Amino acid sequence: MAGTDIAIDLGSANFRLYVDGKGVVVDEPNVIAVDEDSNRVVAVGRRAYKMLGRTSDRVRVVKPVTGGVISDLTLMDATLQHYLKKVTNSRVFMPRAVVAVPSGITEVERRAVVDAVAANGIRKVCLIEAPVAAAIGAKIDISKPAGHLVLDIGGGTADIAVLSLNGIVQKESIK
Repeated sequence: MAGTDIAIDLGSANFRLYVDGKGVVVDEPNVIAVDEDSNRVVAVGRRAYKMLGRTSDRVRVVKPVTGGVISDLTLMDATLQHYLKKVTNSRVFMPRAVVAVPSGITEVERRAVVDAVAANGIRKVCLIEAPVAAAIGAKIDISKPAGHLVLDIGGGTADIAVLSLNGIVQKESIK
């Protein structure tokens, strides 16, 4: 696992985790269930999603990301911790991560994402805007001096961008 590279999509609807050489290892609903009395995590992902609308007042089922940004840092931290245990269990060989974020988030929201990911044993965190990540995933050559319109429709935001020469020329993020 030395030098492991991972990619994370903290989507409003789904949490995805890609590991270099293994592919997508996590693709689950971005939901977490917490016991209100003890503040203990009851379930994460699919198990928590199945609990939506079916729990007592004692168990709270929450989406830690809304509108493309982290709405509950503590619960996002618990979610990341749960999934990153599947990828690495060594504190010696900490992975590097690329995290897809909506193009319209603020610096404070960017800092929250970096802090949440770095707090869980990631040695280097790089943020990439969702339209750029979508273009790279679709194997679009954005290095050419030609405009490419990319529309990334997510569960919480829709990102629209024109890409050219390895950058975003124009962008809009709609919640």
